[in-house]
Amino acid sequence: MKFNVKIIKKNSIAIILGLVCFALTIGICIQVKSVDSITEEEGIKISDNSELIDEVFKLRQEYKDAYSELEDAEKELEEIRKLATEHSGTDSQIESQINNNNKLLGLTEVKGSGIVITLDDNREVDADEVIGDISRYLVHESDLLNIINELFNSGAEAISINGKRVVSTTAILCDGNIIRVNDEIVSVPIEIKAIGYPEALATLNRPQGYLSILRRDGVIVTAEKKDDIVIPKYEGVYQYEYIK
Repeated sequence: MKFNVKIIKKNSIAIILGLVCFALTIGICIQVKSVDSITEEEGIKISDNSELIDEVFKLRQEYKDAYSELEDAEKELEEIRKLATEHSGTDSQIESQINNNNKLLGLTEVKGSGIVITLDDNREVDADEVIGDISRYLVHESDLLNIINELFNSGAEAISINGKRVVSTTAILCDGNIIRVNDEIVSVPIEIKAIGYPEALATLNRPQGYLSILRRDGVIVTAEKKDDIVIPKYEGVYQYEYIK
């Protein structure tokens, strides 16, 4: 009788161990299946991102190619103009007018005297010790807009921001913590160059002027009159939808 009880106990243990092993086997199979599924999904995501990256590079290359063709066309047009105006006084006047208009439109590099303004965030400020809004120590797109408007009002004939020519279609926008000029990111320190009568442009540096207000708020500001300022041409393309 005792022998039979031992046999029953051994059989019970064997059955329990068999069930545990079976359960573990099912669990492992489910885990492996889940890992395979996740790997396939991640593979799809990586593949999708790769296609997007390839598309971005393709568009960038197309833009570079188009801009290169535009520059070549401008050079050819310039040569044609020179040939056409060599023996005609009237055509020479027209050519001079076209060149002046291109300067005003920002389509050619220009040089002259004017003012160079530099703006930078104040990095020496301890945020824990600041009373009020810490953002007043930083350069914002509204600061650039106000300065550009004042420069044009003071007679500036050409302006650039970190080497980006400011033209009639230029947009100065805030994109989170990023400032964009002509849809390109600009970062501090920001250098604004303006060509025009230096004394008139320097009025921005007057007491109670906008540059003085920025200094008072804590932004790092310098302004210097110079005689040899170079402002590059506008690198974009004018696009008009409504002008006829």
